[in-house]
Amino acid sequence: MTGDKGQQKDAATHSGQSTEQQGSQSGKIQRTDAEWRKLLTAEQYHVLREHGTERAFTGAYADRHGPGTYVCAGCGLELFGSDEKYDSGSGWPSFYAPLNPTSVETDTDTAHGMVRTEVHCARCGGHLGH
Repeated sequence: MTGDKGQQKDAATHSGQSTEQQGSQSGKIQRTDAEWRKLLTAEQYHVLREHGTERAFTGAYADRHGPGTYVCAGCGLELFGSDEKYDSGSGWPSFYAPLNPTSVETDTDTAHGMVRTEVHCARCGGHLGH
């Protein structure tokens, strides 16, 4: 349930060679800043790579209630199902569990004078929210 950019699964190539570097066992994707900028829209880049946020209640999926699967806009990894989505009142899509526990990772974020749990894509490291 992402826009067109989110459907581009690991498709970046340059001069016939893959521009992504995957760990042989981890499946992690690493791209240069320039490669991410080519693959993502400006807003996707800001959120996923710079840990930004869109304004509350403005995103395409904040008020979506139909069935579906939410995938990472950076790499296409399936992250959340619509059955796990709930209305947190925050203005951003909220989920109580990922489709697969290994699809997301968390870090402790102590920025802005508070302690929060940051969630990111386990494959490409894209910021998914707090």
